[in-house]
Amino acid sequence: GYREEGNMSKGSFVSSILLKELKDMWMKRLKFLFVCLFFFSVKALPVYLQKTEGKTLVFTKVRVFDGKQILDANTVVVQNGKILSIGKDLKAPENAQIIDGNGYTLLPGFIDSHTHVFGSALKDALIFGVTTELDMFMDVRQMAQIKNQQKQGGTMDQADLFSAGTLVTAPGGHGTEYGLKIPTITSPDQAQDFVDARIAEGSDYIKIVYDDGQAYGLNFPTIDKATLKAVIKAAHKRNKLAVVHIGSYQGARDAIEAGADGLAHLFTDRPPDADFGKFVAQHGAFVIPTLTVLQSVLGIKTGAPLLEDSELLPYISLNNRGNLKRAILQNPKPETYQKVVVATIKQLKEAGVTILAGTDAPNPGTAHGVSLHRELELLVQAGLSPQEALAAATSLPAEKFHLQDRGRIAPGLRADLVLVEGDPTVDIKATRNIRGVWKSGVPVDRESYRKTIANEIAKIEKLRKAPPPTGSSSGWVSHFDGGNLKSYFGSGWMISTDAIMGGKSLAEMKVVKGGATGTSHSLLITGEIKSGLSFAWAGAMFYPGPQPMQPANLSSKKTIQFWTRGDGKTYRIMLFAQSLGMMPAIQTFVAGKSWKKYSFDLKQFNGIDGHDITGVLFCGGPRPGKFSFQIDEVKFE
Repeated sequence: GYREEGNMSKGSFVSSILLKELKDMWMKRLKFLFVCLFFFSVKALPVYLQKTEGKTLVFTKVRVFDGKQILDANTVVVQNGKILSIGKDLKAPENAQIIDGNGYTLLPGFIDSHTHVFGSALKDALIFGVTTELDMFMDVRQMAQIKNQQKQGGTMDQADLFSAGTLVTAPGGHGTEYGLKIPTITSPDQAQDFVDARIAEGSDYIKIVYDDGQAYGLNFPTIDKATLKAVIKAAHKRNKLAVVHIGSYQGARDAIEAGADGLAHLFTDRPPDADFGKFVAQHGAFVIPTLTVLQSVLGIKTGAPLLEDSELLPYISLNNRGNLKRAILQNPKPETYQKVVVATIKQLKEAGVTILAGTDAPNPGTAHGVSLHRELELLVQAGLSPQEALAAATSLPAEKFHLQDRGRIAPGLRADLVLVEGDPTVDIKATRNIRGVWKSGVPVDRESYRKTIANEIAKIEKLRKAPPPTGSSSGWVSHFDGGNLKSYFGSGWMISTDAIMGGKSLAEMKVVKGGATGTSHSLLITGEIKSGLSFAWAGAMFYPGPQPMQPANLSSKKTIQFWTRGDGKTYRIMLFAQSLGMMPAIQTFVAGKSWKKYSFDLKQFNGIDGHDITGVLFCGGPRPGKFSFQIDEVKFE
């Protein structure tokens, strides 16, 4: 358990066991990474997905989209990992493996032009036909390791990586809040040395942050226009692309005017001026709109529909399922999406601006690989034709990022291929009907991946049959009237802070006199949220299982109730459950001067039913500042 000093547990202490468990829990999602209770049956593994290393492959009777258009051809020959020939009714070489593509479409492997790579991201991506990811900020140590493995041919089970490495940002600016210690820039005269250092680390292109957060109601430092222009110039001097993260319409204009090669996002703060599309086109810049994450920013749960697709669901990892149910903000603004984002896309298309498909995975509402299929759908809904959307995920990113060996189906290029049932040039959602993925001519073992997910789901399903925790029948967690931290079941209360992520927030809890309903005691939780992390937290967590983060079956309960009072600030109650993956579901409450009772239906926490709850956290954050609130009469009902 936890350490007690009288009735006080301090934020400076976390047991070594808990530290490891919590760090693993958060890092799997934040490396910045769910359990579903059912899955759909899928077709048996086709014969053509048998091992084919070293074999010649021949796709016959297949529709071929080469990255730009449908070809007047029905046969593609692959040899030694590359496209050998394309034509009509070509004769298959001796001993070739024949893949009957009747009714199917062969596509180039997809390229996601905006991601952040952590953990299993590249493996997840490949399962859904994304054979290349263009990362826009990651740990340079991990980047170097992956790239070294790529050179040695050791990454055939994951998408290829190209990366910006460390982004360019101001001290305390966006990108510094994730717990990674990164260099920052303050003036134009530092630009060349800064860019050269990134190139020395292995950056394939330069990602620049020009965003003060005000478009989202936030406020953080950013570089000035002069530094922005100097960094872009420094990147171009070294023949590197400069891609700019912006958060506002004015930021987008400034970046394009400064010479940016591309925008890493679009904006949501205001509709574009009538000349914006032409303005971008005149400067020859491309745009990666990241429609999936813009919907999430606007409170739209853009990933949820993916979980309803029987072609996709069996291959969506348990951790990713929960994240797809989320949104960055909680107040949906679909009208803003239409008036601002869709209107901008239409302008860009009319002006002939190159639009690239990127997801910004793994932000809330997204997941590596699968979200690209949602991005394609959104691009078509915004006005692109299905063929234009497909090009935005294949030939165009290869062209703009100078990836000369991929992105198209053409003789001499890599055999990164996706075979889908149907015709996605007519119905873009046909990209989801994946019947095979090949990386450099080697088939991806999607079936083993699916079985692993199915097995994990089966294990979680057993939790439904588990007995409830001993002592939980009444539902009482704690009422603190004994003057101590006693809980009726579970492994008790502990302090939880962002220290495990490199944060500096502090918390302590203490049983004090004065309860909510005339009772004798309550739990006082105090501390301070320190700046530096966008997801900062500190507070008190209750563990209902026999050990911290072990699941407890509380499915007989429908709500969680508690009383609170405090300093008038807004606080968060977070429920952790195995069916939510590594990130909690969150509700907020206000701790006013007088005691107030709150009751939350468990289904308000991303639809959970309580059969696998692992923790309940009452905490401050994420805004910096001191906090103080009390809770009492904590109960599942």
